[in-house]
Amino acid sequence: MKRLVRASFLSASLVALMGHASLAQAQTPLPADAWPQRPIRMVVPFPPGGGTDAVARALGQKLSSRLGTPVVIDNKPGAATIIGTEAVVRAEPDGYTLLVSGSTSYTVNPALRSKLPYDPARDLVAVATVARAPLVLVVSASSPYKDLNALIAAAKAAPKSIHYATFGSGSGPHLAGTLLEQAAGIRLQDVPYRGSSQSLMALIGGEIQLGIDTVAAAAPQIKAGKLRALAIAGKSRSSMLPGVPTVEELKLPDAVFDAWYAIAAPARTPQTVIRKLVAEVEAVTRDSGLQEQMRAQGMEPVHLGPAATRAVIDDEIGRYRALAHRAQIVVE
Repeated sequence: MKRLVRASFLSASLVALMGHASLAQAQTPLPADAWPQRPIRMVVPFPPGGGTDAVARALGQKLSSRLGTPVVIDNKPGAATIIGTEAVVRAEPDGYTLLVSGSTSYTVNPALRSKLPYDPARDLVAVATVARAPLVLVVSASSPYKDLNALIAAAKAAPKSIHYATFGSGSGPHLAGTLLEQAAGIRLQDVPYRGSSQSLMALIGGEIQLGIDTVAAAAPQIKAGKLRALAIAGKSRSSMLPGVPTVEELKLPDAVFDAWYAIAAPARTPQTVIRKLVAEVEAVTRDSGLQEQMRAQGMEPVHLGPAATRAVIDDEIGRYRALAHRAQIVVE
């Protein structure tokens, strides 16, 4: 009887030890070469067909080839990118769910919205900035304003006489327009539209006097002779519109507004996975084919690693928060 009890005890102890070993093994971070072992989901918080979607699909295709696993694009639009971003924040931090979004998700929302259901700085880890989407200031081809200085002079002479298009309070064009107002010492009147096609047609038709939109959206109308480009809102010129000066070149550095796209992962994603992901994304963004593909869509390919991306995010949140306070921009 004692021999049976002793055998049972030894068996139970062995099972317990094996259980502890299995638990310890499960809690040990996977080595970098073990990831990925299944499809990766890239969440895009915009509908299909837009700039962010195009960036994600181009990146996903290249990453899939390098990693040897499918990269699936999951469009989750709505609530100014909050729905899609929150889906990533709440996902398992295992490297299989990533966020590809514009600066709205990373800087504009946390700067202007006090009731986000997450904190991007705490709940997301930046992987890389992969492209810029420069905004361009445009007027109708029949407009009397031949350059930005002429428009500014007219706005100073008659405050709020120049109406410009936005996509609502706190949108990129709204912030860019507000920065221009403060940098140039003028007062403009913002007019909300539902999207680029509607606002650019209103500009061509004379309903408004100024448009602030992405180069990708405005370039076809500029090249068709229906719109005139006055300035690029960012720090660098656009390769699609190389002859158009930047606001910084026009002595308005405080009017700079750069829109950009970045990849992020949920916080607590294993560092081994993050390091491999950072290396693979960098390799992809150096690909000349991908760069040409982005330029053809009015974007400027760039590569900023995690630290540089984090620095940009911190700087822009502070800058836009201060801008919203000065201009009394309220976003619910």
